[in-house]
Amino acid sequence: MKSPLVRDLKPNETTTAIFLVQSKEIRQKKTGEPYLSLVLSDRSGDMEAKMWDGVAEVMSTFDRDDFVKVRGIASLYNNRMQFTVHKIRPVENGEADPSDFFPASLRDPEEMWAELRAIVSGLTNRDIRQLLDLVLDDPEIAPKFKFAPAAKTIHHAFRSGLLEHVLSLAGLAKAVAGHYKTLDLNLLLAGVVLHDIGKIYELSFDRAFSYTVEGQLLGHISIAIRMLADKFRELPNFPPELRNLIEHLVLSHHGKYEFGSPRLPVFAEALVLHYLDDLDSKVECTRVLVEKEPLAEGLFTAYSSSMERSLLRKTRYWNPDEAAAGPADVPVPAPVGAAKPETAQPAVHKSARNDSPFGSKLQLALGKD
Repeated sequence: MKSPLVRDLKPNETTTAIFLVQSKEIRQKKTGEPYLSLVLSDRSGDMEAKMWDGVAEVMSTFDRDDFVKVRGIASLYNNRMQFTVHKIRPVENGEADPSDFFPASLRDPEEMWAELRAIVSGLTNRDIRQLLDLVLDDPEIAPKFKFAPAAKTIHHAFRSGLLEHVLSLAGLAKAVAGHYKTLDLNLLLAGVVLHDIGKIYELSFDRAFSYTVEGQLLGHISIAIRMLADKFRELPNFPPELRNLIEHLVLSHHGKYEFGSPRLPVFAEALVLHYLDDLDSKVECTRVLVEKEPLAEGLFTAYSSSMERSLLRKTRYWNPDEAAAGPADVPVPAPVGAAKPETAQPAVHKSARNDSPFGSKLQLALGKD
């Protein structure tokens, strides 16, 4: 197991460790000499790093997505961890275990995949079930769906993050459809499964997460529509009206034109899909922001451009004794392929409880996971 992790680093301590180079830029000092601006990462997070001296001798020995061994000193700057590199070299074959460097879901991907297939097999609409089975049975789609992140950086940005996000939405969809009886759960779940399917080709996730050329040219919504067109050709008797509804769910799930949505949601299931997708992504984004930089001072996080605000570190504010336990109490994403850890169900504070019928159903749906 890799040690130390990014989140284990302490300010003003000299450290030698192996990291993944997430980004690399060669810049110039005022003197004209080169210096390195890097982002180094492992499965626990990332940090900015600078190398000021001896750069000319090493700057061509490694590149982005390489593993490097560094020696240097960590420090806090503007409440963010930074690393000053004194020595750096590419690692030898077998010196780094890739599973230490790529954040992954705490859940087993095969277990999540089985859960998704069970949800699909339970659908009562035969046409929708047949379409989803055709997508999930595809030998090219399935392995990518199991391990793709849901985003490059914003939410569920870890291996199998897309699958975890879809299952989270499925639980929310069941709770909401149980409350609003006019919703078609089969149609809503079709949108849940398919809305981000294009991300398996939009994102590259072999090492550092990045956008593919296809992803930059088309985006995941356009890619998803093209993928669905391929499947609909195999289903010549698929009802055209239902096809239009499913494609609209994908095209409108971002909700607003300024969010990159080609269409605005114009029926209830499309509107619900957008809001649940937005809810799930923002809750996950909030979790990551609050857990990031555990050594940073203050009650608020750094400003988040995606959330357009700084966030309150609620535990530090409300339960300072619990927060004082330190970052060791914060779960670190498991290495790829790690067994699912046994965790206790979190307590729900009395102010977070909801005794309404919808609140009870939502608690029950989320509690199953």
